[in-house]
This record gives sequence, C-alpha cells and structure tokens, in this order.
Amino acid sequence: MASQAIMKAPICLVVNTLEQLTVNLEALKILDKISQPVVVVAIVGLFRTGKSYLMNRLAGQNHGFPLGSTVQSETKGIWMWCVPHPTKPNHTLVLLDTEGLGDVEKGDPKNDSWIFALAVLLSSAFIYNSLSTINHQALEQLHYVAELTQLIRAKSAPTLGEVEDSSEFVSFFPDFVWVVRDFMLELKLNGHPITEDEYLENALKLIPGRNPQIEKSNIPRQCIRYFFPVRKCFVFDRPTNEKELLFHVEDVPENQLEWNFQVQSKNFCSYIFTNAKTKMLRRGIVVTGNRLGTLVKTYVSAINSGAVPCLENAVTTLAQQENSAAVQQAAEHYSQQMAQRVRLPTDTLQELLAAHAACEKEAIAVFMERSFKDENQEFQKELVNTMERKKEDFLLQNEAESAKYCQAELEKLSAPLMESISKGAFSVPGGHSLYLEAKNQVEQGYKLVPRRGVKGNEVLQSFLKSQNTIEKSILESDKALTEGQKAIAAERAKKEAAEKEQELLRQQQKEMEQKMEAQEKSFRENMAQLKEKMEREKADILREQDRMLEHKLKVQKELLMEGFEKQSEALQKEINQLNEEIEKTKEKKSLLSKAFDTLGNACIVLLPGAGKLLGERDLCSSWLWRLKVQDQITDCVSAEGIWSTSQHEASEPWRGNKDFKDPCGTEKGEAGPLSTSSEGGAGKDPDFPPSRLDTQPRARARSGKGLCGSLLFVKHECLWPSLRWSGSDEIRMPSGRRVPWGTSGLR
Repeated sequence: MASQAIMKAPICLVVNTLEQLTVNLEALKILDKISQPVVVVAIVGLFRTGKSYLMNRLAGQNHGFPLGSTVQSETKGIWMWCVPHPTKPNHTLVLLDTEGLGDVEKGDPKNDSWIFALAVLLSSAFIYNSLSTINHQALEQLHYVAELTQLIRAKSAPTLGEVEDSSEFVSFFPDFVWVVRDFMLELKLNGHPITEDEYLENALKLIPGRNPQIEKSNIPRQCIRYFFPVRKCFVFDRPTNEKELLFHVEDVPENQLEWNFQVQSKNFCSYIFTNAKTKMLRRGIVVTGNRLGTLVKTYVSAINSGAVPCLENAVTTLAQQENSAAVQQAAEHYSQQMAQRVRLPTDTLQELLAAHAACEKEAIAVFMERSFKDENQEFQKELVNTMERKKEDFLLQNEAESAKYCQAELEKLSAPLMESISKGAFSVPGGHSLYLEAKNQVEQGYKLVPRRGVKGNEVLQSFLKSQNTIEKSILESDKALTEGQKAIAAERAKKEAAEKEQELLRQQQKEMEQKMEAQEKSFRENMAQLKEKMEREKADILREQDRMLEHKLKVQKELLMEGFEKQSEALQKEINQLNEEIEKTKEKKSLLSKAFDTLGNACIVLLPGAGKLLGERDLCSSWLWRLKVQDQITDCVSAEGIWSTSQHEASEPWRGNKDFKDPCGTEKGEAGPLSTSSEGGAGKDPDFPPSRLDTQPRARARSGKGLCGSLLFVKHECLWPSLRWSGSDEIRMPSGRRVPWGTSGLR
C-alpha cells in the first residue's frame, strides 16, 4: 500500500498518560502495512523550542504536527507521520515528533529519559533541538545522553571483561544532528570563521581538569563523542523578528520569513533527505515499517515491565516473527510457481522434478532475502519440510492424474477386445492366436497415447495382469493347438509377464533414484544459498566492526591530542577487545557444518524410498556423507556391479590415516561389509572399509561379485540407496532384521 494512502496527518505512536507509556494500536496497523524500508527521523529537545515546525517542513507541509504558542507543551508522547521519501524511491520517511523535555507539568523526570531513549533506539537520524547556543548550560540540559548507559542495553547477557555494554552503542546508534534555533552569534573561533560542524565539535571538546564538577560536565560531551560517530550541526536564525508572527509561524507565507532562515531550512531538509540512512539494526538487518512496529512494541513492553530495552532481545523477537513470515512467503511462492509451470500429468517424473527444483530455488532465495538470525536453521528446516510436503502433494496429484487419464484411454482402446471376449469370439479353434493379435493391437495403440505420465506402464501392467486368467482360459479351450503347443504358449506368456514386471520394477527403481537425486539437489541448493548468505553476514559483521574500530581510534587520537591520557587508556581496552573480536570473526570457521547437520537431518527424515518405507534409521541419503567429507570418497563399487580394487584404494580415506573415524561408528575389521572371497564373513577382507552392515556370505559365494550398487556413507550411518543383490533371497538390515528380497520396493 502506498504511503500517501496510509497517512494524511500525524498520529500518536506512543501514548504518554499518567506517566505510563502505551503503544497506539492504530499506529501499529499503519506501520504493519508498510513493507518498504524506512528512514526514521526523530526529534527531541526542550518543550516550546519549535521541534514540530521542523518536522512539518520535513513532511513538506506547514501544518501537521501541532505547534503551540503558550508555555504548555503541545506534543505528548511520540507522534508519527509516514510520508513517501522525497529522494529515496521505494522508501518511506517516518517522522517522529516527541514531547518536550523538561516540562514542569511532569511528575517523574524519568519519563523524559525514556522518551529520549526510545527516540534514539527507533531512529536512523536523531535531531536534538535547542535554543540560542551550544554552551555549558545546553550540554547540561543534554544529561539524557549520559543516562543512556542505564536505559539501553546492546546485549542480553553482561559483557565479559572490563568493557562496558555501552561500548557497543556505536554499532547501532543513529546519526546525531544538533539544531540550534534563534542563533545570534558569529561563527568564529579565535577570530577565524568556522563551520557549523566545527562549532559543534569545539563545544564537545572535554574540559581539562580533575574537579568533580568538570568531570561531570564532561560526561555528556564524552557520551556524544563515543556513541554517535556521525555528527552534524545546523544553526537557524529567527524565522521572523515580528513577535506576533512567531506565535503562528506555521501560517506565515515562506516569502515573509527571514531570508537566512529560508536558506537554513532548505539546507537542513536537503541534508536529512540526502544523508539520513535507512534504519538498520546490527548485522545489516534492514528495518521496514512492519518491523519498526515490532520494535516499538518490544521496547515499550520492556520499559513497562521495569526492564531495560535491549537491542539483542528486540532483534530476537523480530527474527521469530520475520522468519516465520519468510517461511510462509517462500512456501506460497513455491506453490504459486508450481501451479503456473506444471501441467498435470507430466510426461515423465523428471519433468515434474525439474520444475520443482526451479521453483524451490526461487523459494529458498525468497526465504534468504527476508530471514535473519535463524538460529540452528530451524526456520530453514521448516521450509525444507514444508516444500517437501508440497512436492509430495504434487507427486501424488501427478500420479492420480496420470492413472485416471491412462485408465480412461486404455478403456477406450480395449473396448473392442472386451466386447469380443464377452461375445465368445475367441472360443473357436485358433482363438488364442486371434486373442493375442487383438491384445497386441491394444498394447500398440496404448503406446501411441501421448503424455501417459508416470503411471502409464503400471496401468498397462495392471490391465495385462487382469487378462491372464482370460488368456489362460482361451488357450486351454483352443482345439487347434496340441498340448505341447499350449505348454509352450503358456510358458511364453509367463516369461513375457515376468519381463513386463521387471520392466515396471526398473522404471520404479529409476524413479526412486530420480527422487533421491532431487533430494540431493535440494540439499545442495539449500546449502549453497545458506553458505552465500553466511558469507554476506560475515562480511557485514566485519564492516560493522571495522567502522566501530575506526571510530574508536579516531576518538582515542582526539583524546590524546587534547591531553586526556586516562580516557585514552580506558578506550584502549575497548579497542583491544574489538581487535580480538575482529580476528575471531576472520578466523571463525563457517557454521555450515552445524547447518549441514540440521538440514541434513531434515532431508533424511524426508527421504523417499528405502529409508522411508522400511523405517530403518541406518538407511539415509547417500549424498550427505559424501558432501560432508568433501568428496573424499567415491562409489566403492563399479558401475557394472563388480568391486573395483583400484577405485577403492584411490578413494579410501581410512588407509594410512590413524585419526579417521568410521562414519558407522565401528572399528576397522569389526564388520567389513563386503568380501570377494567365497568364505565371506565380517572383517575377513582388511581392504574393505569397516561398517555395521554385514552382508550375506551366501550371496557373495554364489556370485563372487557381492553387491550391485554403491557403498556410501551418510553422517553417522550407512546407506545402500538401491539394494540389488546377486543371488540372495533376503538382506539383513543394520538393526539385524531380515528383509525378504522385493520388500517395499527394494530392488
């Protein structure tokens, strides 16, 4: 929704009644509709100093935030006005006007401190508005900045060592803009002209001396220099010298205001529009309108509970909300794209899986773009599960549509055959030959049907099975054939049926392998995008730390030049700790290993085929372990199903490596899975890798080849993704349970 349609006038965001802060739900609804990044400009200062007038100018209006002309404060709480940003496309400018500080009608001065702290926490540009000059009195009135160390926390846990939590403020505090109204002095220092910024920096210099009063006066100066790395100053002349006009300055035409004031106002607005940054949290998290609303709720709730607003806690709360929404948004994108791109039934399973892979890749990107602080990849794992369920739904729909379509087509093609059978057309001498010819015509016609889909062969096989009894009856009643010919025909029919059965099983096996490959591709895509995101986040952290270090070194240099060695030494502790943190960030190993386990476990649970159907924990995805050891091992069986010693020797990570840990958790020789010897048995062949999965000696003795497939390791388990034995009637699972050959699609 466009910002213009959201707000035509300001609304109270934080209500301050009876010294209790509450959030206005109507204002939150407005923020919730703003999905754009926001630039948040907040203004604070003593009451009756013209803050609201400046905010109206930033909104491009003369009226909006209420202005007052009496000694009473006009604005209560924090008021908000959201307008389209005039220079940043697709951004919303959020203006926050706060109630005046130092209002004599307030009972508790702590109320002012909380308003001040909220303005700092919520803004990306913080404007402090004062009158006349920046002098000792003006800085004393800014004691609120010194109280921030007691009113704001960067981290939820206490900072270790001697470094204060406030040392982190510089990483997320807004830009600081000091506006001096009704300025009557010349901008000169020691007889030389100076800029407004130089005027501010000179006023912020620490006063030499160890007098307690001097040290107290230096605290706000020191805090501003420490906490706000970007500082700017503007001085304004009086808008008009006519007192009567000052009472209603918002109604005075601009051309009747003092020329200097007009220029100063334009310069001020231009600076804010150009330099005020998009509101960001630590680690490069962009704040949108709806996220800003969550921050307001979180901070005010903390204040009302008697706690101190904590940025880390607020980010955690925000992450839970945003990551959940990211999962939903990504899942919806996947569903929409699949519905648009896929026409059921697909001609092949691979066609559907290819569409799934493309849509999944886009959905993961959608999730990565919106999510942040996804501890242990819990939300990404949820997305993996969600998309897998949706994929399974598409697979089932595809199978159902294919079966329905094929059955309808086959019924039309077989109608003449079924009619001939019902009329007894084949109950004549030579009828069996006529029947075979008619049945063959049905099969050939069926093969010409386009886009039969994944159930095409299965539907045909089911139809042919249903004809077995009829064919047998026709064969037995055919008097044109001798008993020997009938026996040969029966054997031929039996052989053809077995071949078709094997063909169907091969198709099922191929589809199972395609599903496994799709699962591997899904895992790789998740890990690739996660790795890219982690690298970006690491770069963001380093940039943030570098900015902090640069600022602290600058402040330290200034302190030394001004002769404040004690303060410089205290700052050195922060610099040392920050340098250590930077080195740790640079040396920190990628968290991909931990993410690998989390996402890997999610994918294992969702595996198709043997692992699902048998429910065996040891049957996992073959690609996970290969990825984890970075392709150190390869298939241990050749493509022809014959053990390749040279290939095995070239790829065994355990040979000559004392520290190698068997992924199956056993010591070498305890249960070697394969042996080309006729005796077989666990651990007989030291050249074979260790494993809990003992094989059938009988199978090896018969074939001399062992297993046709790939021996691959997964996480801390073993997997045979396609168990095809050469001569064995059963296999033994790692749990010890014996499974007859042919169970649950293990072929």
